[in-house]
Amino acid sequence: MKLITISGLDGSGKSTQIKLLQDYLEQKGSRVFYFHAIQFGLAKKITDFRNKYCLICKLLGKCKVYQEKSVTRANAWQIFLRKLFLRIDIWRFKLLRNQLRNKNYDYILSDRYFHDSVVNIEYLCHPRENGDPVSGLKFFTLDSRLRGNDIEKPGLAIYIQTSPETIMRRERVPDQGLEYLKKKKELYDAKIDEWGLKVVDGSRDKNVIFEDIKNLIKKVGSGL
Repeated sequence: MKLITISGLDGSGKSTQIKLLQDYLEQKGSRVFYFHAIQFGLAKKITDFRNKYCLICKLLGKCKVYQEKSVTRANAWQIFLRKLFLRIDIWRFKLLRNQLRNKNYDYILSDRYFHDSVVNIEYLCHPRENGDPVSGLKFFTLDSRLRGNDIEKPGLAIYIQTSPETIMRRERVPDQGLEYLKKKKELYDAKIDEWGLKVVDGSRDKNVIFEDIKNLIKKVGSGL
């Protein structure tokens, strides 16, 4: 069973390309499992459970306290929990992959991957506007860097590299803003060699991008 992941900035077109790739592989007769690292994550499941059973949500119809929004800041305790949940999620994914292998799936297509979760955590750890890191972060360190073998290596890891300025000119603009995207791009770009990411220019038409992705798959071939 082959694992293909697509990573990139918010609004870079990851979900669009995953959908195109899923349709393409299924038309060829392959059995494909769609995976989304954030939706799969333990933190997301806890939040959804809390929202589902929150009395305020039930009585008022919507809970302002737990309203979902993009996270751009976190304290040391919240970052520690993200690191802990990430390690648990990596273990859960290994179990899931074994189950899918036994069910004879041909591909797992990952919209985002644990690489994206690591970048999100590193962003939250970066120094604030005053130059200081998150207060108390060292106390809550969970061996800050994941070792290379902690995250299961994909057969093909694609990075849709898109400039923040291009993303901000698109119809659907991420709510985090331009400076957030610029910092995240720096973090992704620094990981290209370490994670073996195959870079695809995300500034072009979606169909042109998809042709590049198909060519990458053909090039990697049986090595997936």
